[in-house]
Amino acid sequence: MVGRLADSVAFSVLELLASEAPLARFEELLEEARRTCGSSEEELESVGRLRELGLSIRSQSKRRQQREAGLSALVDTARDLAMPYDLDSLLKVITRRARLLLGVDMSYISLPDEEQGYVYVRTSDGHTSTLSVGLKLPQGSGLGSDVLANPSPFWTPDYLADQRINHSPVIDEVVRAEGLHAIMAVPLSHRTRPFGVLYIADRSVRYFTSDEIALMTSLGDLAGVAIEKAKLLEEAGATVSRLELDTSRAEAGLQEVRELADAQQVLLDLALSGTDPHALIREAGRLLASGLRIYASDGTVLSSAGELPDLDEPTVVAAAMDAHTVRLPVPLPDNLWAAAVRAGSTHLGTLMLRPSAAHAAHADRVAQLIAQAVAVPLLLDSSRAATALGHVRDELLDELLATPQRPPQQLAMRAQRIGIDLSRPHVLVIARPEGDSQGKAATWASLYAHRMSGLKRVDNGRAVLLLPGTDPGAAARAVSEELTPLLGTPVTVSSAGPASDPVSVFHAHQEALRCLDAMTSLGSTGRAASARELGFIGVLLSDNHDVDGFIDSTIGPVLDYDQQRFTELARTLGAYFETGNSPTYAAQKLHVHTNTVARRLERISELLGPEWQKPERAFEIQLALRLSRVRRQLLDRTGEGPAAAPAEES
Repeated sequence: MVGRLADSVAFSVLELLASEAPLARFEELLEEARRTCGSSEEELESVGRLRELGLSIRSQSKRRQQREAGLSALVDTARDLAMPYDLDSLLKVITRRARLLLGVDMSYISLPDEEQGYVYVRTSDGHTSTLSVGLKLPQGSGLGSDVLANPSPFWTPDYLADQRINHSPVIDEVVRAEGLHAIMAVPLSHRTRPFGVLYIADRSVRYFTSDEIALMTSLGDLAGVAIEKAKLLEEAGATVSRLELDTSRAEAGLQEVRELADAQQVLLDLALSGTDPHALIREAGRLLASGLRIYASDGTVLSSAGELPDLDEPTVVAAAMDAHTVRLPVPLPDNLWAAAVRAGSTHLGTLMLRPSAAHAAHADRVAQLIAQAVAVPLLLDSSRAATALGHVRDELLDELLATPQRPPQQLAMRAQRIGIDLSRPHVLVIARPEGDSQGKAATWASLYAHRMSGLKRVDNGRAVLLLPGTDPGAAARAVSEELTPLLGTPVTVSSAGPASDPVSVFHAHQEALRCLDAMTSLGSTGRAASARELGFIGVLLSDNHDVDGFIDSTIGPVLDYDQQRFTELARTLGAYFETGNSPTYAAQKLHVHTNTVARRLERISELLGPEWQKPERAFEIQLALRLSRVRRQLLDRTGEGPAAAPAEES
């Protein structure tokens, strides 16, 4: 009986398996066995085993079917990912395929931003809110941080209730808004380095099986390879575009170089054939479609071609100074360029250029090309006469300031021949830049002297100007106000005069030199003043006042004592005043003991009297000390100074 029942149940189980019957039909087998024959426990146990075997076979078959379906879908996904996509399109395909593979509600991909220090959601599929795409996730929180730190899958059946996760308010808010519970995260890797995370999520509590985890891991590996390929394709496309652009620019540049070379050949042929500068400039403007203007060395316009804005004199002077200092074309505002026109060290003029749009990229080369071509006719024709006249004017001022001078009548006649009347009042101005701007100052002096109908000379980095006028102070300030902004560095300017004959010009120069030295000694560098404006010091520095008598009457006993006994009372006196009447700081400045300074001050009181520290007397003593120092500098310059310095007092 048992055997017949078992055989019957076995046939029934096979029929159910063959028809893929639902689970409920397998449960009914045991109930039918009880109803039909009142079976014993042994028979029911046999029927139960047959039912369990049937269920096991059915489960394995279902799992095999699911695995085959998953693998088939994965193969389709791999085929889909092999298609050429841009990165954003590929990420959308991956998230859509991830949802379909496991039948989940939502999927998304996050990528880290190494520069900004956060992780952001790049793409999402199945989302119902606007919070996910572009969301910036803090590093070190959520499932993704664990996956990136340890490249392996991580899943949870209920995210918000799982205490294993390092929760973040930002992530929890999105999970609540989307109504998510089960979430799985798998790494997107290239070789062994993870560079992103793929997430799938369900809106119900769900326990993912090992087959599902393995399937998503395989998808993550396939997606990682596809993403790297898309990135490489994008980089390759960008490189190809960049190379195409570089090639196009190189071809355009080569064509422009050929055009410039042809234009240079034409212009040089014209220059060497004796063409005048006006015709040469017109031809240069025609060939290069540019606006051109040539200024002579004195700032006057020689020739123009094309359209160019009217430039004020300060702009032209500043541009000429810069171009002739660096000896290269310099850019100016309003798409202008300035280039020096020179032959060796000879300053012939300045070229102003506004290049056409076709030559804007090589405007400096165009300016240099035209300046070189224009230099030839300027040197051969009109510039030679202008240069010769400039040399004559410079030589005249050299002779006016030379020692010994030529007869005044000869100098006056030479001045008249070049249009200068020395019988009319002139002032002597000396400008000394307090920086490395001597080349610019020399260029400016030529332009300024021509503009003011005067003479110029450059001596040891100082610009010496003889200018018509009766107010030396006003002339010094005018020079300072114009030259200082152009150089961008302080300029010390001294002046003297007026002078109305060649001899007084020489004396005005000497007085202006002494004024410059006095301003330096008084700490007034970077300013402008005339000898007359220095007040009492200026009067003392002039030729008709007894400077030596003032010094001797004020501090003569101290100077005599130092000279006779080889001491340093005068130096101690100066240090005492410079340190605010402090014997201690004076001793530090002189590198001697304080007692030594005290003994020297006592000796000074014996020589000058007990009231020498009163304000009025102290001012005269300080003035005399400064004048003594200036006088010593002047004597040292002319070789009349003392043969030996005083020895240190013991």
